[in-house]
Amino acid sequence: MKRPGVRMVDVAALAGVSAGTASKALSNTGQLSQETRDRVRRAAATLGFTPDARGRALSSGRTYTVALLTTDSSGRFSIPIMRGVENVLSAGELATVLCDTRDDPLREQTYLRSLVARGVDGIVVTGRRTEPRTRIDVPLPVVYALAASTDPTDASVIVDDAGGAAATITHLLRLGRTRIAHVTGPAHHRSAAERAQAVTATAGTALCGEPLYGDWSERWGRQATDLVLRQNPDAISCGSDQIARGVCDRLRELGRSVPEDIAVTGYDNWPVMALASRPPLTTVDLRLEDLGRRAATLLLEAIAGKPHHGVLELPTQLITRESTLGT
Repeated sequence: MKRPGVRMVDVAALAGVSAGTASKALSNTGQLSQETRDRVRRAAATLGFTPDARGRALSSGRTYTVALLTTDSSGRFSIPIMRGVENVLSAGELATVLCDTRDDPLREQTYLRSLVARGVDGIVVTGRRTEPRTRIDVPLPVVYALAASTDPTDASVIVDDAGGAAATITHLLRLGRTRIAHVTGPAHHRSAAERAQAVTATAGTALCGEPLYGDWSERWGRQATDLVLRQNPDAISCGSDQIARGVCDRLRELGRSVPEDIAVTGYDNWPVMALASRPPLTTVDLRLEDLGRRAATLLLEAIAGKPHHGVLELPTQLITRESTLGT
């Protein structure tokens, strides 16, 4: 709570900087070192000083609000991305507003008109698919997260799906697996196709049969298991944790031990699936919070007049668990 009588000059004096520098540090503007920003924020916290949001908005011409525009109604991907965005923006006392378009172009346009009218400082665009999407036409800074813009001059942050899939196969090969099958989602989904291509290239002669495409579901994982067992695999690489959990369930029903008989890998590191699977899944973490943090950082730079152009690809992380390592 702000103490009566505490002013910006008091914060500046305690931090050992000018009032102008203190103001820039607390509004996350200007060319200041992180050490200076942190020192000013500590001084503000010590004194119980909170900038007047209305006055700051009027004096700067900004609303200190950023929108996260998403097509991901379930929040499976947008919520961890939003956590990352908020981690960055909250340091500059910016608010984040979530706008769910539900994959409806008309709803998206309604949101965009409203956001422009409200004068938000910028927009992070994301969704549940990785296919490049058409750029949004607004007079505001925009950064695309997870799905890149089709315009190469826009700022986009995506994950290295191919690298993540390759890491699972390298892991299986190092464990001595020599007959690897791959089960994944719809062939027309970019993520399924990219992961399958990386699996094929990395596995080489260890791949037994062509990748099997289907749905992103446990049901498909169970069905596909009956098909791939005809190839006598000692490992099954899956394009998602949902598929992998279905594979594990079916193998257990058939009396096959995971990983002693057949190792299984997933993808996404979705706790609901990866940790609840029997056994818990070795999988690939998309590091969506990191993606959100990077997108927010790029947006702040664009708001400050230094926009980034092009696609930035972030690495994934292999998480090893019992489905390949055993107990």
